[in-house]
Amino acid sequence: MPAAKRTEPPRRIRIAHPAPVVDGGRYAPKRTVGDTVDVQADIFRDGHEKLRAVVKYKAPGGRRWLEAPMTHLDPHVNGVRWGGSFTVETTGTWQFTIEAWSDVWATWHDELRRKVEANLGEDLSGELSEGVVLLTNSGSKHPAVKEALETLEDPQATPQAKYDAALGNELFEAMEAIQTRRGKTTLDKSLPLEVDRVKARFGAWYELFPRSWGGLKETEKLIPELADLGFDVLYLLPIHPIGRNKRKGRNNSLIAGPDDPGSPYAIGAEEGGHDAVHPELGTQQDVVDLCKTAHRHGMDVCFDLALNASADHPWLTEHPEWFQQRPDGTLKYAENPPKSYQDIYNFNWDTEAWESLWQAWLDIVLHWVKAGVKFYRVDNPHTKPFPFWEWLIKEVHKVDRDVVFLAEAFTKRAVMQELAKLGFTQSYTYFTWKNSRWELTEYVNELAHGEEREYFRPNFFPVTPDILHAYLVHGGPPAFVTRLVLAATLSPSYGIYSGFEHFENVPVREGSEEYLNSEKYEIRERALDGPLLPMIRRMNEIRRENPALQHLSNVRFLDAQNDALIAYAKQEPGNTVIVIANVDPHHAQEGLVVIPAQLGLPPVFTVEELFTGDHFDWRIGGNYVRLDPGGNQTHVLRVL
Repeated sequence: MPAAKRTEPPRRIRIAHPAPVVDGGRYAPKRTVGDTVDVQADIFRDGHEKLRAVVKYKAPGGRRWLEAPMTHLDPHVNGVRWGGSFTVETTGTWQFTIEAWSDVWATWHDELRRKVEANLGEDLSGELSEGVVLLTNSGSKHPAVKEALETLEDPQATPQAKYDAALGNELFEAMEAIQTRRGKTTLDKSLPLEVDRVKARFGAWYELFPRSWGGLKETEKLIPELADLGFDVLYLLPIHPIGRNKRKGRNNSLIAGPDDPGSPYAIGAEEGGHDAVHPELGTQQDVVDLCKTAHRHGMDVCFDLALNASADHPWLTEHPEWFQQRPDGTLKYAENPPKSYQDIYNFNWDTEAWESLWQAWLDIVLHWVKAGVKFYRVDNPHTKPFPFWEWLIKEVHKVDRDVVFLAEAFTKRAVMQELAKLGFTQSYTYFTWKNSRWELTEYVNELAHGEEREYFRPNFFPVTPDILHAYLVHGGPPAFVTRLVLAATLSPSYGIYSGFEHFENVPVREGSEEYLNSEKYEIRERALDGPLLPMIRRMNEIRRENPALQHLSNVRFLDAQNDALIAYAKQEPGNTVIVIANVDPHHAQEGLVVIPAQLGLPPVFTVEELFTGDHFDWRIGGNYVRLDPGGNQTHVLRVL
């Protein structure tokens, strides 16, 4: 069978290993507004022709492609890696591709230059005649082109004069500006890039139970002070009606007393379900007012999106097809042994009525988006279908692209990665369980410098209402200080639960991660008066004052010659911050912290301790540090 006819010859240029790319373009890397996107690829062809390349990019809804030049990153070692960049200025899904072509003029120019410089006595009239053709065919009216043609076609001109004319810089620039893109090649398909608002990357979260603060109106009164403390997101535990059937009592007791409020995660009662507000907390209008007040102070409100139902949820009677019954007619309650949630029922994601179930959840989210809620911490997303989340997040973003989804998925690494790839804006992490120097170094390096850096945005919470680590139980206030500084300086996004600033660290029993008298099962009287709050305020100020702390992939761990000391540097142009923390909450630790020459700092430089205001002279090489739980448990140093 004869080969198919071609309208043009096969492409000879290859573009391989483009970056950034996630799973071959199946998912989009993540960036935030204002970021410079660095694009790279291997670009090469057979032969010795010179190549040119550009990165082409298009904004969401854009009609035309813009382009930025790419340069050869390692030409001196015959490498094939090229790089270019562009800036993203709006949220949404951007597209980019790479275009490369053979540079005929540069190839001819380089060949002639090398022959002239070799001075082998050759007759180069043939090469010059090729140049005349290229100049003539260009059709350019540029003065440099006209002058070069006159010289090259002048029989009286000397060979050297012709060489000088052909190899002139002005002529080269003029020809490069009008060249035809010969053998033009692009990627087989454009690549996506998901761009979020800056708060999707950088922010401080404060988590609370509204019922412990007097309800939504009283919570709204906290916002000015929370904003003054430097928080960007107010994260509310569920505010919906709570089921009465099988309600939990204090400390997760199976029998509730008459005054026990129950767990906010047992959502649904005769007052309504996920689209309702618990009447003791307030009204729908209170949510609207809360969000407006938050926005006026530069903050956002986050809801806890818990996709489960109490035994009294209206959907149990309205849509029994959404739930899975056992053969004996009972429903399976939620559990994650040894944790059991007898007051909560899961949905049946394999139901034949899955489309109506999906749509119901989309309607719930859009209901609260309309009320002004732009952040959602999603409870256990790893127990729901991946396709559901990919669909729901895209549908919500069609309505409001500023909505942020945080995945609370303490599960297998691959599952956490998949959730981040398919659309979750941020993710909880293993940080809570990484407390030694080497655990932290290994894990943060993976997040900051591995493949996850393109799509997995961590949010470091030292504790949650469910997780109280033994490090804090036995470490006391010094451990809280260390974890605060590590969370806030390692990760651009971090958060605290309202018991953290009070050093709450008593477990329900030894070895348990549950709190004694957990706020999940009882109402506490809370106030913004914890002894750690002044340090938290200053920590948030430091984060805002130092761009280096607003990014993750710029972290570089330093050699601290004591395993109880963890040290790292973060750098952005004009801003270097060095952090040292004592991970031993019981004893003073000392040692040398080594500053490598690769940081580009002067041989001797001055640092300012940003909590105390003290100044120290540091140098390339070893610097003595002593950190004491009774005094300074950490150093956050800015290079002056």
